[in-house]
Amino acid sequence: MEFTEAYKQAGPCCFSPDSRFLAVAVDHRLFIRNVISLKVEQLYSCVDKISFIEWAPDSQYILCGLYKRPMVQAWSLTQPEWTCKIDDGPAGIAYARWSPDSRHILTTSEFQLRLTVWSLVNTACVHVQWPKHAAKGVSFTRDGKFAAVCTRRDCKDYVNLLSCHSWEVMGTFAVDTVDLAGVEWGPDDSSIVVWDSLLEYKVLIYSPDGRCLQKYQAYESGLGVKTVAWSPSGQFLAVGSYDQQVRVLNHLTWKTFAEFMHMTTLRAPCNATIFKEVDEPLQLDMSDLSLSDNFALNIQDGLIGLLSWSCDNQYLLTRNDSMPTVLWIWDIRYLEPAAVLIHKDPIRAAAWDPTGGTQLVLCTGSPNLYMWSPAGAWCVSIPLPDFSICDLKWSSDGSRLLLKSKETFCCAAVVVQDLNDSTEEGSTSDDD
Repeated sequence: MEFTEAYKQAGPCCFSPDSRFLAVAVDHRLFIRNVISLKVEQLYSCVDKISFIEWAPDSQYILCGLYKRPMVQAWSLTQPEWTCKIDDGPAGIAYARWSPDSRHILTTSEFQLRLTVWSLVNTACVHVQWPKHAAKGVSFTRDGKFAAVCTRRDCKDYVNLLSCHSWEVMGTFAVDTVDLAGVEWGPDDSSIVVWDSLLEYKVLIYSPDGRCLQKYQAYESGLGVKTVAWSPSGQFLAVGSYDQQVRVLNHLTWKTFAEFMHMTTLRAPCNATIFKEVDEPLQLDMSDLSLSDNFALNIQDGLIGLLSWSCDNQYLLTRNDSMPTVLWIWDIRYLEPAAVLIHKDPIRAAAWDPTGGTQLVLCTGSPNLYMWSPAGAWCVSIPLPDFSICDLKWSSDGSRLLLKSKETFCCAAVVVQDLNDSTEEGSTSDDD
């Protein structure tokens, strides 16, 4: 793995969807860098500090949210003289996002008064009244033809289906929620999942025409759903909740396919491999990392705050927020934990290889980059002074990693390698 030198950043940073560019915000300026050389290709100056950036799906445009103003500015990489400024007047702007066609920007006003679709092709705009949320509550189909928008009126939750061609409302149906928390299209665009707020455990599956296909409620009289994630294939729906469990639903019957418990103690027999970060590596064979005795994790009451599928659908990672230094990796084929990674510091971010592999990277705010694959776990020390990784992102082609510290960033060229070839061994086992 090769690392670049550190560069200044003071805000959001992200790769373009085509993996050619890296956008870096520094106060009110936006730097567009070449991903390979990190040379500045474009420099844009906004009217205020940049709070949020998002690339258009075609990588030709980028928007900057200036939420202190509040305002949105957009720029074109192919037409340097082109610029766009969106000001929604007294309504303000709480959040902005691109449409799948990269030619419309959707903004949500302050206090969720309305969602507005702004065209970059002409001056037309379309309004949707009473969106339920600002930064969430909008989901697009994978083919980019339709959008599902959560709305609320007369103390009732609804899902509006919009055509992403004309932006007309194609249909509206009420959902059986007390306080709708989120909406997601299934990966095959044939179903829509909505879930209730944390005060009530309720997951509902709807068809696009508004028929309720399934209502799932694991328990009553307790805090409910925290995280929801479709598997990339659309076969499974993982639901993380406040009772420290992850339940996986099958898309054919919408019944519980598996339940993963974050137990206080792992007991033998168990095929999970335990990796524990220590200051000095122990000289152990990989076979010694298999769990052979009871292993106490000291988990208290908590919730599932991190949930993510590997791109090949084989693994699911979870983090119980009551024990933020531990990452669980579940094997979907055998319905059991494949590995448990125990770190010294809380896990800040974790991300799977986006190209379909099973390589996982994570960071804990330390100078080390941690990795896991079915072959084992290891860490690499960042060769930069005073650089502690607090966030990370993959490029879409899996060739680069963006690593952020508090005020700087660097990039790493990723080479898939065997565990024995890693730069520095930083994981050991604990069989006490």
